[in-house]
Amino acid sequence: MQVLVIGAGVVGLAIARAAARKGHDVIVAEAAAAIGTGISSRNSEVIHAGMYYPSGSRRARHCPRGNRMLYEFCAAHGVAHKRCGKLIVATNEAERGRLEQIHAQGLKNGVDDLEFLGGNAARAMEPDLSCVAALWSPSTGIIDAHAYMLALQGDLENHGGVVAFNTPVERLASDGQTWRVHFGGDDPGTLDVDAVINSAGLHAQALAHNIEGYPVQRIPRLVLAKGNYFSYSGRPVFSHLIYPTPVDGGLGVHVTLDLAGRMRFGPDVEWIDEENYDVDPARAASFYARIRTYWPALADDMLIPDYSGIRPKLTGPGQPPADFMIEGPAEHKMPGLVNLFGIESPGLTSSLSLADDVISYLEI
Repeated sequence: MQVLVIGAGVVGLAIARAAARKGHDVIVAEAAAAIGTGISSRNSEVIHAGMYYPSGSRRARHCPRGNRMLYEFCAAHGVAHKRCGKLIVATNEAERGRLEQIHAQGLKNGVDDLEFLGGNAARAMEPDLSCVAALWSPSTGIIDAHAYMLALQGDLENHGGVVAFNTPVERLASDGQTWRVHFGGDDPGTLDVDAVINSAGLHAQALAHNIEGYPVQRIPRLVLAKGNYFSYSGRPVFSHLIYPTPVDGGLGVHVTLDLAGRMRFGPDVEWIDEENYDVDPARAASFYARIRTYWPALADDMLIPDYSGIRPKLTGPGQPPADFMIEGPAEHKMPGLVNLFGIESPGLTSSLSLADDVISYLEI
């Protein structure tokens, strides 16, 4: 079977690799000139454990499973990563109750290595931390996301798959058996394939609108949630990831570390109407206020605007977070087509598990 995957981000590459490993003829169409230039290159590079997500949700199923699969993949392929662990902290008694809820949900999701700590035990691990309690997650880690995507691409190509860069897909039409793909770029044309997987990230909904005959009512709205990051200009203070309790739209302004040991803070949640990656220096004021709830010693003028990413959410401010949305033939009645919508955090962690699931939707 010839399979076209649209989008060479981390999830698209994982899906393409899974299809190629099953012996299928796989092409990845990527509008940009390189892999992972969108959502996949603008995140915290965290390997999540999976304790936050509601029971029965796709995120609750794929994140813990993807966590285990990702660590195994990194070890087998030499992808740089570190199982550094994280502390989710309560800075007051009201937040302690939220930690207990997260702990209970994590156990339901199969995250069985979580440990509830008192403030003194947490400070023994991180002396600069201020909190009344913390939840320790030893299976949370960090990863070189680009190296991971390169390894996925390498596996894909080793199994005969290819990535076509500068190849934006403009329109799709099916005769019930074959998909005709119209693409643009420097060398526009058409291609006939047996199956199409829309993993276009921020552009998945726009692409779905260009699928002839696709039921428009099945295309969810796209809500853009920008996450800004600020880097710390001093020497790193923490050796583990530090997360506050979650906020509306995200997991809160947390301490993120990269494999070189650099310390950053973010992301916050900025609801926007159009794609824009500028980081407003004025947002630092809210960062200082939030960070000082768990690190009171943060000095003035130590935060520097760094980068931002955009999450393709399906719900907006004040609404419950939506689950990953995967629409296969059983839902939309169009054979050989799978659309992925709202694949945000923990998409990177879940990617290998999601890939297996998506391939099963096509029954290949």
